[in-house]
Amino acid sequence: MDQKATYQIFVIILLLSHITQAERRNLGLLEGLVKFVQEGTRHFQEEPQDAATVLPEYDFIIVGAGSAGSVVANRLSRNPDWNVLLIEAGRPENYVMDIPIMATFFQFSDANWKYKMEPSSTVCLGMENRQCTCPRGKVVGGSSVVNFMIYTRGNKRDYNNWEKLGNSGWGYKDVLPYFLEIEEMTIPELTKDTRFHSTRGEVTISYAPFHTPLADAFVEGGRELGHRIVDYNGETQTGFSLLQTTKRNGTRWSASRAFLHPMRDRNNFHLKKRSQVTKILIDPSTKTAYGVEFVQNKKKYVVRAKKEVILSAGAVNSPQLLMLSGVGPKQHLTALNIPVIEDLSVGYNLMDHPGSLGLTFTVNQSVGLILNEMLNDGSSLVEYLNYHKGPFSVPAGCEGIAFIDTKNPSDVDGDPDLEILFFGASLLSEKSLYKTLGIREDIYKTVYEPVEDTHSWSGVPLTLKPKSRGRIMLKSANPFHKPLIYYDLFEDPQDLEMQLLGIKKIIDLSNTKAFQKYGSKVHNYPIPDCKHLEFGSDEYWRCVIRHLAVGIWHLSGTCKMGPISDQSSVVDERLRVYGINRLRVIDASIMPVVPAAHTNVPSMMLGAKGADMVIQDWKTGYLKN
Repeated sequence: MDQKATYQIFVIILLLSHITQAERRNLGLLEGLVKFVQEGTRHFQEEPQDAATVLPEYDFIIVGAGSAGSVVANRLSRNPDWNVLLIEAGRPENYVMDIPIMATFFQFSDANWKYKMEPSSTVCLGMENRQCTCPRGKVVGGSSVVNFMIYTRGNKRDYNNWEKLGNSGWGYKDVLPYFLEIEEMTIPELTKDTRFHSTRGEVTISYAPFHTPLADAFVEGGRELGHRIVDYNGETQTGFSLLQTTKRNGTRWSASRAFLHPMRDRNNFHLKKRSQVTKILIDPSTKTAYGVEFVQNKKKYVVRAKKEVILSAGAVNSPQLLMLSGVGPKQHLTALNIPVIEDLSVGYNLMDHPGSLGLTFTVNQSVGLILNEMLNDGSSLVEYLNYHKGPFSVPAGCEGIAFIDTKNPSDVDGDPDLEILFFGASLLSEKSLYKTLGIREDIYKTVYEPVEDTHSWSGVPLTLKPKSRGRIMLKSANPFHKPLIYYDLFEDPQDLEMQLLGIKKIIDLSNTKAFQKYGSKVHNYPIPDCKHLEFGSDEYWRCVIRHLAVGIWHLSGTCKMGPISDQSSVVDERLRVYGINRLRVIDASIMPVVPAAHTNVPSMMLGAKGADMVIQDWKTGYLKN
């Protein structure tokens, strides 16, 4: 039996250990387990295998098999005359990772780079060593394998703003066709809107086949407060909705499953797994990229690129690789004795959407999601293993979403600056998540452990238009040293005040008739470091925000796209690195401003549009920088 199937059986047995022998006999768990392992084996066989041999030269070398890189590899290898090598530092995807409720568990595993921000005296104060975590997927499929499967595109104004900043061809009218190209919408009432939805793409979009009564209360509570029920990926964005997710048949639909599995048998495509690129090879005299160095099993390989090297390693690793290769801020690279080939603002402009995790509400009826309860109730596991339905199909307990324009709340076609994520569970009462986030044990034990097995819900506000900016820097010239991530989420105080406003709006939701039906009330155990402040006051919540705010893992902007007149730009509008020939960056790091969206599917859109640019440029004759 292969390693993957063995691992699947181990995890399922772990789940079964919570269930009595009688329940196992009576509820069909054995049949479900067999079916699940068969599906997992099929999943393993469908993922492209690690190439046994590597050619000395390919037309294109793509670094990173994540949300963008998977799409780029798919599109470029459609041309049978082009050979494509995709290099991924991480492990294969595992089918157990595609059980939605378990999304946070694998952030403990080797499928996560386990990055952390540098210690701060102003944010992440409730985290171990005052460091916020920055989960990044180190796996085939990238962060699309460890995220919460939330499907959002962003607002049309986001992309129109990219164009106004000097990036021709990046307006909403230009990017919408690529969102449609990759989308397979399966929500019946939304498939009818052919202007804004498609059923022809690779990325399957669906509602979870199960939601709690609290999710209905969230949507109805929004209506009580004067908000619309909306398709936030349609013509307008502001309003409340159940969560649209990147799932098929109740399982995660990752970038790998969508774009790499279908190309397993392409003879012109090779995938190298567990292979870390350590340097982009650039001729310093011609300033032309001609290949990469990578390491697999402690053995170094050199592979040449006949046409281009394409970085799709994400907002942390793409700038890291550029700087290791001599492309970046001159002063920083010189201090590390890295020869400078091109002086560019690599690593700057780091963005994320801050969110606060400290707000929990208890209810007086059994209407929420409690993992221990789900594990002890064999019927939930049976339902998922056999039919992919039930509570296990809810992505990390996240069930609803709202977009609010706080400046023009009555504008139907608003420009949202606040998002609210609804979880049908207490986020921090679940051991797996509090440990994943690195929250101090004393905070967990004092505040959240007391409601671990209590039906409850959580609301998380997101600042959608952050003004604060951070930076990625090298720790050393050693490619195996993790880079330094500096980011004060509230460097601009307006970003914190938006969080405070979001907390107040979530409390307003709790007070609606829809939630009061279940006796919803704020869990009023104070955070230990904030208990000197009046509970519920603005100053108390500001204290909580500084302790329990995190980035929502939408890292972006560190290889900024912009015109050459903008000295902070790293790539041009065709995603070519300034000053370096035959080198592009195609991932979330090129975003000049992070859109009001969870960045997984926007990164896939970047992959599709960026690949089209590559194809066009080589069809018409390569355009030098």
